[in-house]
Amino acid sequence: MNKFVIPPKEDKMVTMTIRIDRELQHKYDELAKETKRSRNELIGMALQYALDNIDRSGQ
Repeated sequence: MNKFVIPPKEDKMVTMTIRIDRELQHKYDELAKETKRSRNELIGMALQYALDNIDRSGQ
């Protein structure tokens, strides 16, 4: 009989503290409510989008 092997959980998440404008926070709160996603998830998606689409030609 084969053994049931549980691999270690990959922990790719880190905790960061940032300061943002209060109005930006409110907009993310509204978007989170509309989309039924967490504010954290939406901000992570936005950061990834920014990195994927940044224009570095001005450097």
